[in-house]
Amino acid sequence: MDTPGRYEEIVQRLGKVVERLEGGGLSLEESIAAFEEGIRLARAGAQKLEEAEKKVELLLEGDRTQPFPDKGGEGATEGRR
Repeated sequence: MDTPGRYEEIVQRLGKVVERLEGGGLSLEESIAAFEEGIRLARAGAQKLEEAEKKVELLLEGDRTQPFPDKGGEGATEGRR
């Protein structure tokens, strides 16, 4: 079986594999084949997540926005004297 392209499809197919394995009734050979498919799907899903994380990091690389100061931190008392 080929690996689906979208992350959501990968997760859906992985869920079906898990259901088949947990449902029992599979022969040893069928269980091993399902397990192999599950591993392949899990790795493909992890790769998709890693690619998405790299894209987000790249998009935020030149970001010049500053986080809001903590309410109890340094920035909270600025302007009060």
